[in-house]
Amino acid sequence: MGLPLADPALAQIMTSMGVGIREEVERLRREIRAHDRRYYILADPRIGDREYDSLLQQLRELEANNPDLVVADSPTQRVGGAPLEGFAHINHSLPMLSVDNTYDEGQLREFDARVRKGLGDQPFRYLVDPKIDGVAAALTYENGLLVLAATRGDGLVGDDVTQNVRTIKSVPLRLTGNDVPKLLEIRGEIFWPTADFRRFNEQRIADGHEPFKNPRNAAAGTLKQLDPRYVANRGLQFLAHGFGRIDPLTAPSATELNQRVQAWGIPINSEARLAPSIEQVLELAVRWRTDRLQLPYETDGLVIKIDSLDQRKILGATSRYPRWCIAFKFEAEQARSRVLDVDFQVGKLGTITPRAVMEPMQLSGTTVQHATLHNFDQVERLGIRIGDTVVVEKAGEIIPQVIRVVIEDRPADARQIERPTICPVCEGDVEQDEGGVYIRCINPACPAQVKERLIHFCGRGQMDIDGAGQALIEQLVQHGLVKDYADLYELQSHRESLIELDRLGSKSVDHLLAGIEQSKGKPLSRLLASLNIRHVGSTTGNVLADHFGDLVAIESANQDMLSEVEGVGPELASSIHRFLHSHRGRDTIARLRQAGVNMTQPKQELSGEAPLAGKTVVVTGTLSSMSRQECKDLIKRLGGKPVGSVSKNTDLVVYGDSPGSKLSKAKGLGVRTLDEDAFLSEMGRSG
Repeated sequence: MGLPLADPALAQIMTSMGVGIREEVERLRREIRAHDRRYYILADPRIGDREYDSLLQQLRELEANNPDLVVADSPTQRVGGAPLEGFAHINHSLPMLSVDNTYDEGQLREFDARVRKGLGDQPFRYLVDPKIDGVAAALTYENGLLVLAATRGDGLVGDDVTQNVRTIKSVPLRLTGNDVPKLLEIRGEIFWPTADFRRFNEQRIADGHEPFKNPRNAAAGTLKQLDPRYVANRGLQFLAHGFGRIDPLTAPSATELNQRVQAWGIPINSEARLAPSIEQVLELAVRWRTDRLQLPYETDGLVIKIDSLDQRKILGATSRYPRWCIAFKFEAEQARSRVLDVDFQVGKLGTITPRAVMEPMQLSGTTVQHATLHNFDQVERLGIRIGDTVVVEKAGEIIPQVIRVVIEDRPADARQIERPTICPVCEGDVEQDEGGVYIRCINPACPAQVKERLIHFCGRGQMDIDGAGQALIEQLVQHGLVKDYADLYELQSHRESLIELDRLGSKSVDHLLAGIEQSKGKPLSRLLASLNIRHVGSTTGNVLADHFGDLVAIESANQDMLSEVEGVGPELASSIHRFLHSHRGRDTIARLRQAGVNMTQPKQELSGEAPLAGKTVVVTGTLSSMSRQECKDLIKRLGGKPVGSVSKNTDLVVYGDSPGSKLSKAKGLGVRTLDEDAFLSEMGRSG
């Protein structure tokens, strides 16, 4: 159990017993790690929390008195002292691909048929485990020590959350065993166990705070806390389900690799089962539809993977999904409730969305009281009234939505839902889209719109202002510090006011201001995508920026000139022109320009001799070695112009799997076509 540390003459006592301080420190570390393994890996704890805490306290005091003995992988070093300044972006060594999914048994059998065709006559078996509804993460160990933890992000680039993940007790800081690889990248899910999540929410409510909506979103938000101490107090856990780079890799199957991973001290999903046929997979699916509700975490389906690692290599992957894996998702759970009222929410473009307020119900393990009604045409299609009993389900197990009204239960005093004639937030004028279904608030100063526009502007795919999340934006708007995008660039003069905001300190404010300053240098394509111009996202922003080069040229273009840009039709051209020449648009651009925000697009550097110079190229189908966007970027570097549709003016069509009608049209017009491998070979990019 270790030695009591109350006696100040501890070192002398140890010496008299023949126990050195260094040896006692190492013994305590080994004992604590062994108890961690029993608790998180074997689910067989041998001591209680009080005894465990006593061991940890003994180690903590010894290290405090002997700081030269402190090492990074000690159980006492999970929580760092200082808050993080921000999250660095990490390029994954191997892409963290998404998993294709289906709700349909027939499509699952089609997946099985594709696997059989791909493997020929080889026998194979599936590894099936519950699909944890958590946050995908990759843990990298070098020589047995945890050196990096990263979120999935977009699959290619994630966030470095190492300092936060170190606080998760089920993640070992040092692996055990003699056969640990020099390099080991383990992939899995970070999740908030449902029982712990509910207890935490109950305490939040008791403290007068809003409860978190669901465990997954709360876990994701927790991982993005800048202070690891908040993460340590929330009880997140990790379960491994896959891997990235391993050097050396000797296991022939995922099952055997899982056994080794568990022996090294990393928790794996104990519910994983082997299935030699698709029929047994379907039997497991029937069982898990109900058994999943007994699991300690939320799950919305099963992940079905080929067990053999060599067979996974044979089957390969598309640019988005592995061909050896699929998720079979359960149909959304449904529940009934009564509509008490309907409120209206206002989005960043002024869109007014009706939302049903209902008697609280349990749905997929969470309490639900609100459900989106999408738009007022949908309200009429459903025939819903206040007082009705409705059937609600979670779309993708996340967003509750009303799917039908139980007409036979309608009460006599049910009330019609009236379309709003003024904005529910600012009481300004509203209009219905011409030929559309949405009613919009047309007051650009509406506080609800301001908040949502700013959240979008600061987002990663737009100006990427680190530290400017939803909670901060809400505070900035509430305190009148920010009313438009350009106000963000004047916050330097309000530094003292920022420090007084809830949960912001001097370092956080400096980090925010640095992020705002850094965003000034983002390319024009990012700025265009951030301005909330209707129908303009990242793709259109890239096309416009590459075509015109700077914002002055776009402002000078009329609608016909805008329509000539590949992928910009009359409606989109009208939207762009209308924004740039509106009073709000002109004022916004002028103030951003004055603040020093970049309004030019860097020219794409050509690669080598630019073999595609002056040529228009269409990319179609699913590519195996890169995404379509990566292929388009390559075409630009080679001097070409990627376009979206095939015409007689197209010079080349590059195609992958399932190319569809574009390839047929190209051949009909006599346009030159190359498959992915031939294209890369011709451009000198193969191998």
